[in-house]
Amino acid sequence: MTSEAGNAGASVRLLLLGGFRLLHQHETVLIPRGLQRIVAVIGLRPGATRAHLAGLLWPEAAEDRALSSLRTALWRLRQEPNCPLRTAGDTVRLDHRVQVDVDDLVRTAARVRDGGDPRLADAVLTAARHDLLPGWYDDWVLLERERLRQLRLHLLEHIARSHLDAGRHDEALQAALEAVGAEPLRETPHRLIVQIHLAEGNAYEALHAFYAYRDLALRELQLEPSPAMAALIGDILTPIRDAPARRTLDRRRPGESASGPVSPRPAR
Repeated sequence: MTSEAGNAGASVRLLLLGGFRLLHQHETVLIPRGLQRIVAVIGLRPGATRAHLAGLLWPEAAEDRALSSLRTALWRLRQEPNCPLRTAGDTVRLDHRVQVDVDDLVRTAARVRDGGDPRLADAVLTAARHDLLPGWYDDWVLLERERLRQLRLHLLEHIARSHLDAGRHDEALQAALEAVGAEPLRETPHRLIVQIHLAEGNAYEALHAFYAYRDLALRELQLEPSPAMAALIGDILTPIRDAPARRTLDRRRPGESASGPVSPRPAR
């Protein structure tokens, strides 16, 4: 990193969620698209060796050709006034002052999973609504994009469950609904929504949420909800299913059984 970007008070951020942006002191650093790939992969694979980076970036090229292309790209990056890279022997990494939004998401997910306040995740979840590097289709991008998508979904579900356990039903519902919005066919957030409505005593809302998901799953996947989800509303549906039988019993004449009139006892 040059002295300008490496000043002790410098603020440098690499944003990869929603698109590539490198910010220095809140100002955008313009980097050509071809070199953006170098910075992005190094940000996602800290401490990777040159051979590993070359293989990711030029997977179809021979190893010596790929390494040569990497050397050229690194040389070009070092000519940038705010180059964010450090090289040490055979490894290349971002300067330690560079903050990466993906790292913020991963660290926050770990803190919440370890019992931290789920409300601390609000800021990173706002950024994580966007896909990693949309429009990029390199294999290493697709793999990281799916990993981060799953991380966000699990984080939202964990937040919803934590709020539910603490009796914060409104916040639990918002997190579960956001997870549904991110992946409508995923059952677990729908299951959480049913549980939240039941915890609030809203049987109608719970049934509505269950059957809305059931219709969606049957239409899109030709699948019924899992037994675990069906069991959530079992206590509600049982009296509804039993109601016709009770009404039939109530309409029987006195002295009449299910098999017909009751025979009088014989006289002694």
